[in-house]
Amino acid sequence: MHLFIEQLLNGLQFGILLFLIAAGLTLIFGVMDFINLSHGSIFMMGAYFSLVFQRLTGSFFIAIVLAGIAAFVLGVLLELLLARRLYHRNHLDQVLVTFGLILFANEAVTIIWGTQAVYSGLPESLEGQLELPFGISYPTYRIFAIGVGALVGLLLYLFIQRTRIGMLVRAGATNRETVSVMGVNISFLFTIVFGLGALLAGIAGAVAGPILSVQPGMGETVLILSFVVVVIGGLGSIRGALFAAMIVGLIDTLGRAYLRDILSTILSPAAASDAGPALASMLVYILMAVILFFKPEGLMPIQKKR
Repeated sequence: MHLFIEQLLNGLQFGILLFLIAAGLTLIFGVMDFINLSHGSIFMMGAYFSLVFQRLTGSFFIAIVLAGIAAFVLGVLLELLLARRLYHRNHLDQVLVTFGLILFANEAVTIIWGTQAVYSGLPESLEGQLELPFGISYPTYRIFAIGVGALVGLLLYLFIQRTRIGMLVRAGATNRETVSVMGVNISFLFTIVFGLGALLAGIAGAVAGPILSVQPGMGETVLILSFVVVVIGGLGSIRGALFAAMIVGLIDTLGRAYLRDILSTILSPAAASDAGPALASMLVYILMAVILFFKPEGLMPIQKKR
């Protein structure tokens, strides 16, 4: 029972990490109709930014905040210098250009920091285990990661729901044409949305750094799962991204932990050992296919107004 609860917490932590990345993706696509494959690279840069700022300031907590700010600035620069030139191009052009950014970012990171994985240190307060109810010990840092993700998610909700810019973002996701003819500075709105998406990805990378190995290409795998989250939740839907991220995080984590044992009840141990890990890695994609079969627009899509 203890192990199962620990795996549930692992799934929750992974789901919150996916939500931070997927929320930025779904904002950018929902408001701007822009496919940004380089979003995973911003996640990677957030992890490296955190390492740099941790060494400069000596504070892990300040480093996370500064890494998010640096990712926001990077996102704004990418939007101003590159992305806005592609808004009126087709999605294939956007995919090709942002895929090129992935290659550029990986090479730049390799040149600056090398190819070896780097592990960021933790403050003493976040090391060790935290005693939870029912005699469960769980890593303190993972609890911290869950808390940071929940806090950022709450702040994002308040920003989208309670601010004027958030209102324009929601309106833009519903009906971009109407927003543009009402005198709203669409270029400024797009820049803010792109920067906000980068901010979320950067914070996710900074928080994930001590859990994952910080290395070139670390954003690609997470990016693929984040796209799965966006598709399952519904394009442009923050609420859908949150709900889908929790589902994907739990299914992926529990599948990798228990699927082999479940299969061993009907297969030989050798066959279960071979099939379990392979099938576990496919579970989220099977889930996506099933959901899209019954709900092609995702679980909680934004209803576009014509």
